[in-house]
Amino acid sequence: MILVEKKRIEHIPVLHIVKQKQFSDRMPLIIFLHGFTSTKERNMHYAYLFAEKGFRVIMPEAKYHGNRSEGLSEAELGYHFWDIVIKSIEELSTIKQELVKEGLVDLARIGVAGTSMGGITTLGALAKYEWIKAGVSLMGNPSFEEFALWQMNEMEKRNIQIGLSQEQVSALLNQLKKYDLSLQPEKLNNRPLLFWHGKLDPVVPYQSAYDFYEQNRKSYEGTVGMFEFITDENAGHNVSNAGVEATAKWFEKHI
Repeated sequence: MILVEKKRIEHIPVLHIVKQKQFSDRMPLIIFLHGFTSTKERNMHYAYLFAEKGFRVIMPEAKYHGNRSEGLSEAELGYHFWDIVIKSIEELSTIKQELVKEGLVDLARIGVAGTSMGGITTLGALAKYEWIKAGVSLMGNPSFEEFALWQMNEMEKRNIQIGLSQEQVSALLNQLKKYDLSLQPEKLNNRPLLFWHGKLDPVVPYQSAYDFYEQNRKSYEGTVGMFEFITDENAGHNVSNAGVEATAKWFEKHI
């Protein structure tokens, strides 16, 4: 039987999913991060597959989402996008430390994955934390600075006021650099990383993620199957069943 526990890790609401018979065991961990305007509960199909394969799964609620909602509209949430991403990256450390302290996690076997904003967060976390053993980015983007500029350009095209001065824009871009994996790909250090992306994605452009993959494949030479990119030629901003299954298999293989 697979258990689903609602709990808090410090101030962070999470879902904790694990096989009942393994509830108190020291186990490999997967932290799965939801997308923009989504909630932790909407990704339970991932958690079930991971738990079935013998992982402990933690699904945190992102700032301003779900149980942490402050009633912001989608447009208002958009202004906080990078604040949410950075907060989620920082909170991964809190989650990991608490579970390790409780003796529930094998520190050498921790994976992180997410969809869209969660995939972006995953890639930023790989730039910050060496303790992540393997990652999966579903519709994510490793180029934080480039993506932030693209977002601002899209807003301008739609005559949406960015609401930031030039100094604030410069400060944001400077802050994002330390999480920008495209500026420091050596931080991957040959850790297993899988990308899944729909070629028709209008929300998080496909090309930037694929360019990063192409530019860094050579650094993985001699490590077969450790750095992969799955392209869905017909998908937009929605992960296929094949992408979900590939994520579970990736962690089964590498963690």
